[in-house]
Amino acid sequence: MSFATKKDEESGLSTYYNNKTTVIQEARVFNESPISPRKCRALLTRIVYLLYVGETFNTQEATTLFFGTTKLFQHKDSALRQMVYLAIKELSETAEDVIMVTSSIMKDMQPNSEVIYRPNAIRALCRIIDPSMAQGVERFFKAAIVDKNPSISSAALVSAYHLFPHAKDVVKRWVNEAQEAVNSKSSSSSFFGASASSGGYLGWGSSSSSANTGYQPIPSVSSITQYHSLGLLYLIRQQDRMAVTKMIQQLGGGRSGAGTTLKNPMALCMLIRYAAKVMEEDPNTQKQMLDLLEGWLRHKSDMVNLEAARVICELKNVTPQQLTRSIAVLQLFLSSPKSTLKFAATRTLASLAVTHPSSVAACNIDLENLISDPNRSVATYAITTLLKTGNEASVDRLMKQISGFMSEISDEFKVIIVDAIRSLCLKFPAKHESMLAFLSGVLRDEGGYDFKRAVVEAIFDMIKFIADCKEQALSHLCEFIEDCEFTKLSVRILHLLGVEGPKAPHPTKYIRFIYNRVVLENATVRAAAVAALAKFGLNNIDAKLGKSVNVLLNRCLDDVDDEVRDRAAMYLKVYEEPPLIQPYIKEESIYSLSALESKLVSYLSDPDSLEEPLDVSSIPKISKEQAAKESARPSTLETLGVPSTSKAATPPPPSAAETQSNYAQQLAEVPELAPYGPVLSSSSKPSPLTESETEYQVSVVKHIFKEHIVFQFNVSNTIPDTVLEQVSVIMQPQAESGLTEDFIIPIPTLTSATSPGIVYVSFTRESPEEYVQASFQCILKFVSKELDPSTGEPEEEGYEDEYQLEETELAAADYIVPSYVTFASEWDRMRGGVSVTETFSLPAMESLKAACNSVIEILNMQPLGGTEDPQSPTVHTLQLSGLVAGGGGKVLVRCRMTYSKAQGVTLEVGVRAEQQAAADLVISAIGG
Repeated sequence: MSFATKKDEESGLSTYYNNKTTVIQEARVFNESPISPRKCRALLTRIVYLLYVGETFNTQEATTLFFGTTKLFQHKDSALRQMVYLAIKELSETAEDVIMVTSSIMKDMQPNSEVIYRPNAIRALCRIIDPSMAQGVERFFKAAIVDKNPSISSAALVSAYHLFPHAKDVVKRWVNEAQEAVNSKSSSSSFFGASASSGGYLGWGSSSSSANTGYQPIPSVSSITQYHSLGLLYLIRQQDRMAVTKMIQQLGGGRSGAGTTLKNPMALCMLIRYAAKVMEEDPNTQKQMLDLLEGWLRHKSDMVNLEAARVICELKNVTPQQLTRSIAVLQLFLSSPKSTLKFAATRTLASLAVTHPSSVAACNIDLENLISDPNRSVATYAITTLLKTGNEASVDRLMKQISGFMSEISDEFKVIIVDAIRSLCLKFPAKHESMLAFLSGVLRDEGGYDFKRAVVEAIFDMIKFIADCKEQALSHLCEFIEDCEFTKLSVRILHLLGVEGPKAPHPTKYIRFIYNRVVLENATVRAAAVAALAKFGLNNIDAKLGKSVNVLLNRCLDDVDDEVRDRAAMYLKVYEEPPLIQPYIKEESIYSLSALESKLVSYLSDPDSLEEPLDVSSIPKISKEQAAKESARPSTLETLGVPSTSKAATPPPPSAAETQSNYAQQLAEVPELAPYGPVLSSSSKPSPLTESETEYQVSVVKHIFKEHIVFQFNVSNTIPDTVLEQVSVIMQPQAESGLTEDFIIPIPTLTSATSPGIVYVSFTRESPEEYVQASFQCILKFVSKELDPSTGEPEEEGYEDEYQLEETELAAADYIVPSYVTFASEWDRMRGGVSVTETFSLPAMESLKAACNSVIEILNMQPLGGTEDPQSPTVHTLQLSGLVAGGGGKVLVRCRMTYSKAQGVTLEVGVRAEQQAAADLVISAIGG
């Protein structure tokens, strides 16, 4: 609201008018007598506006304005009272002593007060009161929740929702009132009460308190109270899955959905989302929930139909038969005159087409009609879906139609289309020419970084998976980097040219494009170009080419940037010493970055270790392919092609090396373990010692130190009204283990809210040079105490209890860290070292694949060259590599195996290691 004239605005007075200092000075209008509602409303509006645009008041300013505002309670103007409540709510977060206004607000909450005051008063009170006062206003809130006036009931329900995190025990007692509100029929009374007297609109026509005490009655038939009460009920019951399931069944209205008491479409949509969450958490409820969802597909509200169809389409492991009705409903929406319905239907079908293209194909005719839809968002999703569901014959026609409107849509939708084409070209490799032509065309168009990156990565995939288009695709990328404005993309393309270019039939044609980057680009791109050039010269393609590249690299020694000069000098050194070509140019493995980081951190944090050079032999390696997988981004189809209500794409699980790094950081924070030095290896994942449904859940992780072994028990208490104290794990080795127990670090207190807690049990290795293997019986011991429901505090007296856990083993896999090598060359190199060969019979194994999986699990070693997947059902060779912790060095395993139905699997294990103890460890693990 602004009273400044246009002339004032042109002269810059509007900025002054909405200035914080001006507003604070004008706050004296609150002290005038008599009060002017018009002036006060205008000033309050400006205060709220300033807060809305991000202006901040300090505590003193906010407190002054807050208590100035409270003086306006003495005036009865209804519109002024609404603005007072709005200002109070916004200022209460910054001002001090706001609780003093409680009595004024409580007056307006009385049943005999004006109806228009009560909802606003309830909302303001929610912000003002201290959580400890919630019990004192419980009677008012309970009465307001079941009030026949929907505005009052909704205000109370929403306020209860906001109070819940701060006063859970009090709000939980309002569950019966919330249940009554959700079951109530739509009120025919006016939204603001039938007793409102006539007056000017919002009472603006007069400042007299007697003339403007109400509003024109507005009938309410929306049943919005049901939406708010359902939200509160779920919030109260969300920890009790059985109660939520029962609530959904009661309100669902049976298989047809006709018996439901819910009239509000938003409430039904919310109920559908709750049903989806229950199905996700408990697959056993899927059948009964699916019956309810199919009933809601026939609801009279489009919103409910769409929500039910979307949830069914997003179910895990949904069958084509279960999808039939949902797809039929979405197909009807495709021909709707409403753009919103078409958009929602096409977007849902686009995400479903990723997993069930054959089911969505039934809608292809309707989707083709939408390609020319004036709403380009609808057209984009329609064509994206067709690209996923279409056959090879329709590809060329679709590509022509896409080209027609690519310039009319935003980058976000361009990315979706490019990702669809990316998956399509892998599905129909024979059509790569038309798709590559399209991608190279859009690469020249205007667009942002995300769009260009999506196109470049689509071309990268074509180079990787479709050999016939490699040369043509590389040529398109060469042309693109001639005028590419994105440094990151230029660097990635230059790296790819360095990898793929030397393998091409005519590698020399790429040299010009790469050297142009050395001449014309910034330092980052120049450095990448030098690395790419060197790969052409040092890959022994052609002696003449090698000399030419040498000349170009010598020119780079005069570059102004030190990184470019250093790279050129390094590669020229490799020219002089050919044995360096293998580690610097042709090496297929790299150090695991997280493991390298962890090693460097522990090296720098230990002053004694600084006297010796860093030993990199114990750092595991991974293949470049593994590194690429770990850093790969999720497809944009997963993040943009799905409805916004679905969960975000889950991040990939941490790699083994990242897990080790996290454990090392966690152990470093335990003072009792500080003298042990750096952790040499940790279990790749926790081993469960209880069933997942038990009341106490325990898993174990084993950490190997130079002279100690530490068992980390992750303990969870799933009983909400019980607290466990002095939680420890008693470990008893079954035989002479060569381990001596040092100490146990128990958990002082463990509740369901603080779970999981960690118990550490430490053992000393009597012979650190030996790799001890042992089995332990484990018992969980604790003192159990009940929680007082009124105070939330544990009772003084408890009882000691114990819980039998499954046995845990210290095995060979706990000492070995997977590490990548080039097997053939490394196997030959270790020919003169320790070598052991043993033959084993495995009659229980039903296939070579099962034997491979078992050996990999027992040894925890890195399978190499795809040998973990046998290509023949009768004969196979499995190649494994690893590092033995604690200075055991590198160990390689070659498992030759044969399979017959009569004898099972016969296994010949060949081990080459740097130390005898490491080879014996492997043989004993398989033999045991």
